[in-house]
Amino acid sequence: YECKCLIIATGAYPRPIGCKREGEFVGKGVSFCATCDANFFEDLEVYVVGGGDSAVEEALYLTKFARKVTIIHRRDELRAAKSIQEKAFANEKIDFLWNSVVDEIKGDGLVESMVVKNTKTGELTEIKADEEDGTFGIFVFIGFKPSSELFKGKVKMDEKGYIITDDDMKTDIPGVFAAGDIRQKSLRQVVTAAADGAIAAVQAGKYIEENE
Repeated sequence: YECKCLIIATGAYPRPIGCKREGEFVGKGVSFCATCDANFFEDLEVYVVGGGDSAVEEALYLTKFARKVTIIHRRDELRAAKSIQEKAFANEKIDFLWNSVVDEIKGDGLVESMVVKNTKTGELTEIKADEEDGTFGIFVFIGFKPSSELFKGKVKMDEKGYIITDDDMKTDIPGVFAAGDIRQKSLRQVVTAAADGAIAAVQAGKYIEENE
């Protein structure tokens, strides 16, 4: 394909746990968005995988719906900002499972149990859903991965694979722009992606006019 200019808007996707059978249960107990799916777990138990700002903030949000929220973190302390941590520690609905990672998710159609591995001892523990509930939620917040494999070595990126642009969405290649979650940026929300797209579209139009 040939074009006069290009806008890259391939976005980013939530980083998965990478445990056994995870893919089978996405949308069936495994979620990457608390605001999207929290209401499905009203009065149920949920587990949040992660220890950064987003994980703890989402855990706090989930307490508005879930009966109990347990944060699973691979280390023995959170990475979230102290102010956020303090809110979590003070919340009676939030519990913590330290030095742990999810090794496997089990169930028949819905999540029914998960196997958790201790990162220090290697010990495996199976956590089963309450018999009356039959299921529980697993919310994953361990970062995002940019969909930028196609452009590696062709456009300038940061160490995580996000495309670097200026305020006009211009990359280091004339005529190539980037918009949305594929960009290196501090806030990844719909409102910023839409703004990026508007800027990129206007700048692309100007580029074509100036180079015809």
